[in-house]
This record gives sequence, structure tokens and C-alpha cells, in this order.
Amino acid sequence: MASLKAAKQALRVQLKQRLAALSDVNKAQQSKAVTLKLLSHSNYRNAQRIAVFLNMPDEIQTAEIISDIFQQGKTCFIPRYKPRSNHMDMVRLRSLEEIQQLPVTSWNIRQPEDGESREDALFTGGLDLVLVPGLGFDKEGHRLGRGKGFYDTFFERYSRQLAGKPHTIALAFQEQLCESIPVTEHDIEIDEILCAGDHEDMKN
Repeated sequence: MASLKAAKQALRVQLKQRLAALSDVNKAQQSKAVTLKLLSHSNYRNAQRIAVFLNMPDEIQTAEIISDIFQQGKTCFIPRYKPRSNHMDMVRLRSLEEIQQLPVTSWNIRQPEDGESREDALFTGGLDLVLVPGLGFDKEGHRLGRGKGFYDTFFERYSRQLAGKPHTIALAFQEQLCESIPVTEHDIEIDEILCAGDHEDMKN
């Protein structure tokens, strides 16, 4: 177990270095390509209730995706992380404009305040699609997160409460694709991984 933890940590360091080397132009180009793939994807087009992350600087940019969710009249949910825990809720974002009014966390991402009353996806019908961030992914659908376990514990709660899990699509830069990711039985598998480039996108 300790060696697995060390392997994950070493891979995180390597992936962060790869991402740090990406220029803003490259990140914007890859984000655009991934966004176009997603918006024409049948799982996205057919989904009504979608959870999407507000990206950090080293993640695929999601602003255009969020804009499209509202343009298409779909319902948008975003993560609300509880500090000093591995608990995350998916809560409803009411409008595109609202993002700018959300407070900024210590991770420099915007999210609704903890005590604020918002529709919670787990209590109002679940989700059709979850767009998942991460540091690294492999062709088996394994994901390496940032080590907090937010998404893994969220999907565990989801399956307990709603029986099953929503379709998951990871959004990734090419630099985030790995030969293999070290995993435990608690690590969830992603259904599909979309990234920029000509090669086939990865599917379970």
C-alpha cells in the first residue's frame, strides 16, 4: 500500500511538471479541440443534467462548455468541496453570469459558499453526465486525481444513494495520458477520456 502511494505521488510530480511546461496558447488550443469533441458527443447531446468542473489553470478550460450547457437549456451542476475533508457535493449553477459572483477558494477556483442553499444533484434526480478533471489517465479508464479523493467518494455516495453511477467523461490534455495509472479498489474508472489529437479517444 505504501509503495502504491509512493508510485502515485511520483506520477503526480511528473504530470505536474508536464502540465507546467504547457504554454497558455497550447492549453487554449487543446481545450478548444476537446470542447468541440464533447459538444458533438452523443452522451453530451442526450444529457440533461450535467456536472462540470470550474477549471484550474492546469486543466482543460471549461468556460465554453458551461456556456453551451446554458445555451442548450440543460441543467448545470458544479462541485462544492468541503475544506479539510474528502466530501464534495454537486450543486446547481443557476446562470453563466453567476460564476463571477462565486467566492474564490484557497485553490484559486470559484465555488458556492458552504452554507448557501442550493439544489444538490444527489437529492433531486441525480446526473446524466459528469465531466471529470484529474492529473492523469490511462487507456483502461483509470484516473489519477490530486490525492484528496473528492470524486471517488462522491461516486461512492452516488451509487449508495441512487444505485449506479452517471456516465463519466474525463477532459484531458495529451500530456495527461499515461501508459498505466497505479490504482486501488476505491479508485473509480472513467467511462471515456476525451483529449486533443488525432488518435482514438480512450474508452473502457
